[in-house]
Amino acid sequence: MKTRPDPPVIPTERGRCPFDPPAEYARLRAQDPVSPLTFQVAPKDPTGWLVTRHDLVRQILADDRFSHRNELLAHVVAPPFPIPEYAPQPSPPGSFAKMDAPEHTKYRKLLAGHFTVRRIQQFEPELTRVVDDALEAMAGQGSPADLLTAFAEVVSLRTVCALMNVPAEMMTEFSGHFAALMRLTYTLEEFVHHIESMDALIRPVVRERMAAGGDDFFGRLAATGELTEEEMVNLAVLTLGGSLDTTPNMLALGTFALLEHPDQLKLLRERPELYETGAVDELLRYLTISQLGSSRCALEDVEVDGRTIRAGQTVVLALPAANRDPEVFDDPDRLDVTRNPRKHLALGFGAHQCLGQHLARASLRIGLRRLFERFPTLRLAVPAEEVPLRDRAMHYGVDRLPVAWD
Repeated sequence: MKTRPDPPVIPTERGRCPFDPPAEYARLRAQDPVSPLTFQVAPKDPTGWLVTRHDLVRQILADDRFSHRNELLAHVVAPPFPIPEYAPQPSPPGSFAKMDAPEHTKYRKLLAGHFTVRRIQQFEPELTRVVDDALEAMAGQGSPADLLTAFAEVVSLRTVCALMNVPAEMMTEFSGHFAALMRLTYTLEEFVHHIESMDALIRPVVRERMAAGGDDFFGRLAATGELTEEEMVNLAVLTLGGSLDTTPNMLALGTFALLEHPDQLKLLRERPELYETGAVDELLRYLTISQLGSSRCALEDVEVDGRTIRAGQTVVLALPAANRDPEVFDDPDRLDVTRNPRKHLALGFGAHQCLGQHLARASLRIGLRRLFERFPTLRLAVPAEEVPLRDRAMHYGVDRLPVAWD
């Protein structure tokens, strides 16, 4: 009796190297760069496509025939609780990440001025103080330490507090709820609890700032007169959460990668200017923590590399695979801090490219440089294979990074 083959799904099994994406990506990229995919949860059509080649991923990210609207997209990973009848809804007002133009454009323009190159450059002295304070506190706790909780998460949280002028105690609680959602292991009751708790934390702050005004993040948004309270709350949740999961994972995983590539760390110690010229982007490319990629839904039939993607089908763009494409990056599986990987897609591309990319780069550049300057003997406190990996979550990283120093 013949058995049906398992439906094609996104590759998740990694090999021995903790920094490499699933090996299956390389085979697909070379042999079947637009390959069939089956979703467990989908609005209509459970069949879709996985795209693994850099040029095709970039092409789709820039093509307005593909939508990022929440109500159209199938789930790359099914929620960790049963859904009797899946009826996805449009994103709520202000939560613009999964919207298309013109709504996406409206909200993005309102936020863009807070995250320009110039604005982040002006913020860098404060960011440096945040980093140095976290390092001094870690030194005070003594060796060994968990770099994720003692440094990476502290820097991320305090950066958000300083840049957006929100209370640290509120952000600590908010961060816990947001992190739980990113791990994709919650029950339905826990999911509702975390969503409602974040709203309850943010809404009073928004109301206060809307009433009082002021020259800070919320005050300037309120002063535009274009946003309702609901829009402000949802914008705040999206913006606050945007760096609370990505930045600490990159700081910790980037540290792990450099400690495991001592030749590259030596180069950075000898030539710290490399942090400014491409080392940070090389780490973003090499690690690509957005392990589930980016999804789009075809609004009409579109032919991509000889395949017809039908209207209504979801396409998963495998960013980790695209960023290891040998047609774009020489020797792509090698970490090379002297490389300038300008075409990497770790921060997206097109209309939905990461709004906070300049802040992310500054946090990594300052955070990693000051870390290795402050602790020149920094090393892993356990064998590399014992570092617990965060491979069942929205963003890849480590669950802990035990480090020691003399």
